[in-house]
Amino acid sequence: MSDGPFLSPPEPSPERAQAAIEEEFAFFSDWAERYQYLIDLGRRLPPFPEDWKIEAHRLTGCQSMVWIVPRGDADRLEFAAASDSAIVSGLVYLALRVYSGRSAGEILATEADYIARIGLARHLSPTRSNGLAALLAFIRATAEAARGGTRFEA
Repeated sequence: MSDGPFLSPPEPSPERAQAAIEEEFAFFSDWAERYQYLIDLGRRLPPFPEDWKIEAHRLTGCQSMVWIVPRGDADRLEFAAASDSAIVSGLVYLALRVYSGRSAGEILATEADYIARIGLARHLSPTRSNGLAALLAFIRATAEAARGGTRFEA
């Protein structure tokens, strides 16, 4: 489901989203298949407006180009994002599936456990791991700002 470029989660809670991700990845017997699935997931990101691909929306800390735009407030934060890398797009999709469309409190209370549970942490290059950490830090910082009263307009 999506609302324009913003991803609305199909699962009712971050915990359920993480469990669903774990279940999906359990179907694959090797990491070649899991990487292919990750690439396929990246294609599910809603189209990202070209005019949003500007430096102000660029996520720093990623080797690949990643752009992310938040919208909302402490009650509901949504994220739109895109990457120029197929695998990174899949990583972005998974993170948004867990965190987009949630309250700031839910975001801050949810650790990204799916990363370890599906073995992703062991199979990412150091640069991709750093980029994923930067993405998760951005989402958390946005939630902190929203909890402090900041409203995000896309």
